[in-house]
Amino acid sequence: MKTRALLTAAVLCLAGPAFAQGKAPAAKEKAAAKKEEKATEKSAEKAAAGAPLRAELKDQKGQTIGEVTLAETPHGTLVKGTLSNLPPGDHAIHIHEAGRCEAPFTTAGGHLNPDKKKHGILVAEGKHGGDLPNLHVGTDGKVQFDHFAHGLMMKDLQDQDGAAVVVHASGDDYKSDPAGNAGDRIACGVVMKP
Repeated sequence: MKTRALLTAAVLCLAGPAFAQGKAPAAKEKAAAKKEEKATEKSAEKAAAGAPLRAELKDQKGQTIGEVTLAETPHGTLVKGTLSNLPPGDHAIHIHEAGRCEAPFTTAGGHLNPDKKKHGILVAEGKHGGDLPNLHVGTDGKVQFDHFAHGLMMKDLQDQDGAAVVVHASGDDYKSDPAGNAGDRIACGVVMKP
């Protein structure tokens, strides 16, 4: 029995320096690497969660006319876009409740309205979450814009049926319910993750 105890003590004494020099604890290295990998994955997920959504807008013939990005802020969603090949003049642009864009784009449904308000920036009981200021398109058919959808959050854009960005033939009068008397839908883009 004494011999066995002495042998065990001798083995531990000999193994001690190897552990101290970092030769034996491969398990510790693996655990540290795994922890670092998890931290990297978490940061990538967090970055993806904060990444802006995008919508590639197409006209009724299926031609791409530009792109819109939607980025969440603490107070709502910043909507930025660059579009071309639009008729000159004022055009309503709205975020619609369904992520479907089959011409003539009625598949996009009505305006995104998570708070069940009336349409229009000028209406006391308004506005829809998806109501945005008009676009003012120049004679070259191009427009670049930054709009802000106050109170509209990413969770509103990423529900079960998604969302779409729609451009109309005319300007929004900012008061007529349900769509601001904005006319036909001339372009549409499904809001998607990048």
